[in-house]
Amino acid sequence: QVQLVESGGGLVQAGGSLRLSCAASGRTFSRYAMGWFRQAPGKEREFVAAISWSAGNTYYADSVKGRFTISRDNAKNTVTLQMNSLKPEDTAVYYCAADQTASSTGLGLREPEYDYWGQGTQVTVSS
Repeated sequence: QVQLVESGGGLVQAGGSLRLSCAASGRTFSRYAMGWFRQAPGKEREFVAAISWSAGNTYYADSVKGRFTISRDNAKNTVTLQMNSLKPEDTAVYYCAADQTASSTGLGLREPEYDYWGQGTQVTVSS
């Protein structure tokens, strides 16, 4: 069993930055691919970014490419999403998720590929 706890959300003006963190419990965190998803009001949850457990591969949604960066520290059991140049359309609840079946370079782009989810953290970008 893995527990994921997100932090770092908040209110920021357009053009600003936020850094989200996801702390994971469990001794096998270093073998999980990790992902970030988000859900805006009235919309379905969507993929944002993912990183393989070897950290060799990353992937981003087109809407955040060039602005967001996903990284991980396996020694600290954390995954981070650095969000720059934020836009009002980035407003959403952000969730981190863990995929326990991924290969060392694999990463998931879809929700069913993930086995564990955090409770989410709210990000609000004002215009």
